[in-house]
Amino acid sequence: MIQPARLDEAAALATFLREQVEAVRTAAFGLTEEEARRVPARSDLSIGGILKHLASGWPTWQRREACASGERGWELTEDDYALFYGSFALTEEETLEQVLATYDAATAALVDAVATMDPGADAVEAPAPWFGRMEPTTVTGRMLALHLVEEFARHAGHADIVREQLDGALAGQLTMAVHDIPGNDFIQPWSSAAS
Repeated sequence: MIQPARLDEAAALATFLREQVEAVRTAAFGLTEEEARRVPARSDLSIGGILKHLASGWPTWQRREACASGERGWELTEDDYALFYGSFALTEEETLEQVLATYDAATAALVDAVATMDPGADAVEAPAPWFGRMEPTTVTGRMLALHLVEEFARHAGHADIVREQLDGALAGQLTMAVHDIPGNDFIQPWSSAAS
């Protein structure tokens, strides 16, 4: 839970993004390799797949920067489509540990980029062919950061549901376990023995 604070706009956006980044990562706490791949709901989402998909946000951010600076264009290729559609599930060669390491590095870079950006400056939003937007769009840094918060929050919700289906663990219980917060009359930390 974000504690009340007086922050400038970029710091506030980064703080809200960091909170969602941590929420997704917390959903993987205590999972086995097999559990991280399991798809217990009607969709094909797994905790490992959600982490892998969100880790692709940093290369996309870097590509936005290159596009905004004129260093390169944003032509969508078959490789782009393959990367996007392949980002929702772990391959046989990928491990949860590897995906977590990639996620941690990518999300730390994203949060830092948001914390140091000018929210009012122009930025480039990537094409979104799944929504029929085939070209990059000029937006403000603020809009781009809010889009990231939205994306991570949406997938944090997915991760909560998938995790609850795996072993009944609730987000608050997992957060308490990750941060070694003692239990109280309302909630107890998750433990593998209880699941």
